Parts: sequence; C-alpha cells; structure tokens
Amino acid sequence: MKTRATVSLVLAAALSLAACAHHKPSPENPPDNPPGEPTPPQPEPGDVPAVPLKQPPPMHLVVQARGDTPLVSLRLVFHTGSIDDPKGKEGLTALTAKLMAEGGTQQLTAAQLLEALYPMAAELKVFTDKEMTTLSGRVHQDFLPAFLLLFTDTLLQPRFDPAEFERLRANALNAVRNGLRSEDDETLGKVGLDALLYAGHPYAHFTGGTVQGLQSLTLEDVKAHARRVFTQDRLVIGLAGPVDANLQQTITSRLSALPAKGAPRVELPTVKSSAGRTLILQKPTLSTAVSMGFVTPMRRGDPDFFPVAFALSNLGEHRQFIGVLFNELREQRGLNYGDYAYAEHFIEDRGNGTFNRTNLVRTQQDVSIWLRPVVPANGVFATRGAVYFLERMSKEPLTQERFDLVRGFLQGYTRLWEQTDQRRLGYAIDSLYYGTPNFLDAYRSALTTMTPQSVQAAVKRQLQPEKLALVFVTEDAQGLAQKLKSGAPSPITYASPKPPELLKLDEIILQQKLPVRPDAVQILPAAEFMER
Repeated sequence: MKTRATVSLVLAAALSLAACAHHKPSPENPPDNPPGEPTPPQPEPGDVPAVPLKQPPPMHLVVQARGDTPLVSLRLVFHTGSIDDPKGKEGLTALTAKLMAEGGTQQLTAAQLLEALYPMAAELKVFTDKEMTTLSGRVHQDFLPAFLLLFTDTLLQPRFDPAEFERLRANALNAVRNGLRSEDDETLGKVGLDALLYAGHPYAHFTGGTVQGLQSLTLEDVKAHARRVFTQDRLVIGLAGPVDANLQQTITSRLSALPAKGAPRVELPTVKSSAGRTLILQKPTLSTAVSMGFVTPMRRGDPDFFPVAFALSNLGEHRQFIGVLFNELREQRGLNYGDYAYAEHFIEDRGNGTFNRTNLVRTQQDVSIWLRPVVPANGVFATRGAVYFLERMSKEPLTQERFDLVRGFLQGYTRLWEQTDQRRLGYAIDSLYYGTPNFLDAYRSALTTMTPQSVQAAVKRQLQPEKLALVFVTEDAQGLAQKLKSGAPSPITYASPKPPELLKLDEIILQQKLPVRPDAVQILPAAEFMER
C-alpha cells in the first residue's frame, strides 16, 4: 500500500539509491559482482539491509511434552504474512487465513464448525502478521481425536463458502474504515508508524489490508493464495501437553496432504532511514496520540539485544507501573494513561496478559515508543519528555539502585512470558528463525552479567534519538506541524501545584530538541489512510 504521505519517502529512497549508484569502490576493496555487471547499491548510514532469517526444515516438529496437564496445545506457524500480499491485493493473506480458520470445512458450515467446537470447550484461533501466520488450538485430551480432524480440516479441506468470504471481507473492510481510521487512535498511530518507517517496503501496508486491496479480492484469489503460501515448506508444527508419538505421527501424516512447496519467498529490500520524518494523521478527535521509532538491524541474537531490551524496559514495559515514562509523564504530570517502549515490534497478546505476542518474527525489526493520547495542548511537551528520558539513558548510567530494581523485576517478569504452553511453543518456534535457542533463559542469564555501564554502552550504540521518526494522530494538524517545525519551547501548565524540582526539570524538557526535519513533516487525512 502506498499512502500519499509515503510518496516523497519513496522518492527520497530512490534518490538515495541513485546516489549510491555513483559510489566508486576503492582499488583495495574491489566489488564482488562479476565484471560487466553494475555495482549493487551500498547501504547508507541508517539503512537496514534484510539479513535473511534461518529456515527450519519443512514441517519441523517442536514438541514440549508434559504429563501434568490434560490439555493439548497445537500451534501451526506458517512463514507467510502480509509481505506475501500481491500488489493491489493488500489483505489477501490475512483474509485467506481467516476464511480457512473460521469459514467452515467441506463437512461443516462455519456455524456447524462452531457448534462442533463448543461442547469440547476447544480453542481455535488465527493471527496474521507481516511474515508469519499462526493457527493455534487447544483442547482437552478426551476430545483430541475429534478436534484434530476439525483443526487440520480447516487447512486441508476449507469450505471456501462464497457467503463466508463476503462476510469476512466486509468485516475486514469495516476494520479499516471504521475501526482503524475512526475508533482507535492508538492503533492508527502505530500503523501509521509502520507506513512511515517502511515506506515502499512490503511491511508498509496494514496487515489487515487496504480498502481498495480488499475490494479487489475474489474468492478465486483466496483459493489460489492458500495453495501458494500454506504449504509444507513454510510450516513449523508445535505440540505441547500430553503429546505422544502417535499424535506426532498423526498430525504430521495429515498435514503432509498440504502442497509440498509454496511460492518463492519475497525478497525484502533494504529499509532506508526515516530519521527526522514526521507524519500527522488528521481526524476529528479530542486528543493527540503519539508513536515514534526507527528500524534497527538489531534483533534477537544481537549482542546488544538484551541490554537494549533492559534499557527500554526501564523506560516503560508495556502496561507496567515501574517504567520511567509511566511515572514521569502519567504519575507525576498527569499527561495521559500510560507510556511504553519496545525493543522489537510489539502487538499485545490480549487474553494472555499484557505481553508481546509470540511468532511476530520479522527480518527487519523496529524500536518504538508509544504515548497514549494526551490533550492536544500537551502533545509536543509529552513527545519532548519521551525523547528527553530516552536520551538521558545514553548520557548517564542508571543508578545501581534503579538498575537492581529493573533487573529484579525482569527476572520475575520474564517468567510470566512463558506461563502457558502456547507461549512456550511460540518462543521455541521464534528461536528457530532467529537462531536463539532457550531465548528466555538466555535473557535471564544475561541479566546476571549486565551492569549499569554495559547497558549505557549498548544504549549509546543502538538508541540514538536522532534516528527517530514520529507519527501523530490529531485534529489540528496544521497547528501541530507549525509547532514541530518551529522548534519553539512548549511550556506546560498544571491544574494543581507541582514540586519545584519537577518544574525545574520541565524547564529542560520544554526545550528538548526533537528529531524533526521541517522539510519532512507531512499531513494526511486519516480518512485517506490505507485506502490503497
């Protein structure tokens, strides 16, 4: 999907590539390409090349057997996501997965499928991200044979009912037109940040699709796409609970009926730097939502990943009261409901706590900070506050007392991330693609050797505020753009008295330099966002 807001970014990327084309290699470092072929563009500072993920063997089995539970968990992770949506058909992968999981089987209509699952109290869910689609199920072992047939039939014998296709496509269109654009400024800001950071890249469009992309889809598109991407060579099978050899053999045998090989994988391009770019999504709203971030070559397995994750947890773990941003912006200044920071792309695993979803594996990751909506008058000040506290971590190490507090919190909190079979399977499957076995154990082990100084050093290497791009959702877009471009101080007033030390810090924050390029501030009506 291309928004109007991203057009100039694509042009900028094209100009950057053109500049690279004039780069001449030194005689000491000759190019690797054969004589006569053009020299490939070289990455520029801030660019993030696509380093391929590891690829597990087809239908690789991940088994976490345990006999202390009667519940069987099944987790099928396909290496396909919205990056596989053909141009002009954005939303195809998500709609295909939804129709297969919820649209019934050859034997059962969608309604009959629900009726069959109900007496089992079974769970069947599907989720599509940029590069991964996960079909998960859970059932008591007493119902396993019957459930296993239903679970696998959604993939092997989907009904592809025309009425269900139209119903689910209408839901998807409604999710863009009314849900994303109108009802959820927080998610709109996050999706806007994706569009800004990944302009011209397959990650740029909303995973659920665009309006014109969804309108163009046909049932035949869905049927063909299912054969292209839901294939053996893209599948990892996860099993947990009372799992025996018979179950492993049964599910492997049934899923061997999937097509053996899918379409060639999408080759992801280098992501160009978006540093200093700002997108303002304009809509009628009483508040201003703020998202900021940058694409990073750092992902799980990078030596800096754990200390950076530590630093951003200190800044603001999702929905946790311990974070610096939460305390400084919400508790002490009353600016909003909460403020959080993430070392990799974050989508809340609703229904399983406040944790990040598993199986959001991405070739190119992003660091982000999210401020829940503030009153418009405080939008710039709150943004400056977030940047100030981010930058402060590189200027001075955490106190030993604060460091010990965050470390103790994470030693326990990371245990909660793996409290269900589905989440443990998710982490184990993620590790296949990142090459990070026993990821959470490795995190807890790394915590024992970190120091305030080692965290600060990683922050200096990885979290420079000048890399940030910013997205705002607000009504007075022109007024906000003018404030951002001017760089003028953004004073704040309070309805109640504040301590002198807080007001003294405010005098610094209100002048904090924002990483905003005045020539790269763009305004887009939210009503046009994700149109095509």
